[in-house]
Amino acid sequence: MKSLIEIHKDGEWIPAAEIAHKDGHLATFEYLPTYQFGNHPAPVSLALPINAGRNWDEDDQSHSPSFIFDLVPQGLGRKYLLQSLNKPDGDRMDIPLAQIGAFNPIGNLRLDTAVNYFDKWRETNAVNTTEGFTEEQILNRQEEFVNHIWLHAMLTAGTTGVQGAAPKFLLTQNIDGLWFADSALPDNEAFNHWLVKLPRGRAQADLDVLRIEAIYHAIAKDCGLRAEGKCYSKNDMLFFERFDRKVVQNNTVRIHQESLISVAGISGFPGGVSLFRLVDAIAQYATDPASEITEFINRELLNKAMGNTDNHGRNTAMQITEKGVVQLTPLYDFAPMYMDPEMIPRSCRWVIEKKELQNIEEIISNINTTDEIKHEVLVCANNFHDKLGGLEDLMTKYDLDKDVITRLHHNIRGAMGMIRG
Repeated sequence: MKSLIEIHKDGEWIPAAEIAHKDGHLATFEYLPTYQFGNHPAPVSLALPINAGRNWDEDDQSHSPSFIFDLVPQGLGRKYLLQSLNKPDGDRMDIPLAQIGAFNPIGNLRLDTAVNYFDKWRETNAVNTTEGFTEEQILNRQEEFVNHIWLHAMLTAGTTGVQGAAPKFLLTQNIDGLWFADSALPDNEAFNHWLVKLPRGRAQADLDVLRIEAIYHAIAKDCGLRAEGKCYSKNDMLFFERFDRKVVQNNTVRIHQESLISVAGISGFPGGVSLFRLVDAIAQYATDPASEITEFINRELLNKAMGNTDNHGRNTAMQITEKGVVQLTPLYDFAPMYMDPEMIPRSCRWVIEKKELQNIEEIISNINTTDEIKHEVLVCANNFHDKLGGLEDLMTKYDLDKDVITRLHHNIRGAMGMIRG
């Protein structure tokens, strides 16, 4: 099956490229000439720049373009789609599921076949609009709201931008503060956009991880990381303000967002990936490489210090801002995952030639960039040492659980030792 990749620009969906499912997990890709030679076209992926005339030809067919896997449904939406297709799960289903499930993903892309599928699905299920819901109704999980989410957001909840074991929903507020499933409110009526996350399970540790994530977000912001937007926890639900949507003059602007693993040109859903491969992608594409490499390294130091072990390549992303700046997105999925009952290990490490590096100066020296940028990053990393030293005071300021502060004391010293060991 062929699908058109549409990109949102100036309030419209514009056909930009075509993909075709070839076999199993393989797909072809080609920019449309009408888009490629049109009016200032933006790339659908940083790894596929338009000025290079890059298409996915027969020589590339050992794997598919990496950005496609950012559009593959996961979680509840994936399960629902597989049931509707009466198909077993597996890697061979990734691209077919994207072709019917990527109708409203994170970022500024969608597939026309998925839009058609969702429209037919909505007609078949006789989905009606609603007057919206208050925050109180959401927090109390009132039946009417739960039914609304099931009908409107079932597929939206499965896009890869909100993938993971925890149930997540994309919600939109109108100017009156009422909440709707993201797909149920027209762009010109949107006032703000949110991701709402529920616990991975019902164990106390699951509830604690979700509650503490909001505290972690505030601490990261105080440490100077790019932790933008509101983030708060209520009644075992986490409300996180989205940064791939902005409302400008009553119109919704969709911002390019692409996982770092996609920017690095890595297809599929691999396990451990060297952090050097990810940081080299930042060095290659960022408008200000020194600033973005610094941000990335500081995030990894804070991950280590605060026990966020879930640092896989889709928990970091890059964006192209409205001004054309290529940078890391604001921080997300930053939580005390060491507490998770499933014991999630760090999947990405500073590994080079099968050796894990532990010293920041040595790490920076092995990044594929200029000596000038390396020097600037090293100076900033040394300055971050003092931020780490003040973490326990910050944790106390935000009333983080005392047992968590005690547990992280060793982690913090370890992260500081990476800078000045």
